[in-house]
Amino acid sequence: MSVEAHIGRAPRIRRTAADRLREAVLALAQHRGQLIEHHEKPWASITFAGARHTLSLLFMGDDAVAAGEELLAALPDHEFAIPGQLVADANVISVEHRLLPTPRMAITCELLLLEDA
Repeated sequence: MSVEAHIGRAPRIRRTAADRLREAVLALAQHRGQLIEHHEKPWASITFAGARHTLSLLFMGDDAVAAGEELLAALPDHEFAIPGQLVADANVISVEHRLLPTPRMAITCELLLLEDA
C-alpha cells in the first residue's frame, strides 16, 4: 500500500488483553453495567506469566441489576475467548446491593489472565 493511501486514515489502535477482557466482561453483563474501575497487576509463577485484573461494575435499575445477577452466576464458569490469553481464575470479590431509592448493585470481580503460549 502506498504512503498516499495512508494519508487521512486514523491510526489503528491495538487492543490489549485488558481491553479485550473489559469488553468480554461487559458483554457477559449484557452491556447493562458501567465499568467504574479496572486495575491490572502483573502476576507470574515458575511456569506462567500474566496479570491479575480487578474490575468494578455498577448496575442501576431493575433490568441492569437483573443482568448483574446473571453475571454473578455465570462469571466463575464462563469460558472467555481472549486471543493469546487464558482466563485461569474468575471470582466475585464483593457485591453491594441496594433497593432504595432505586435498585442498584455494585460488583467487584477479579480475573487472572495467563499468557497462552
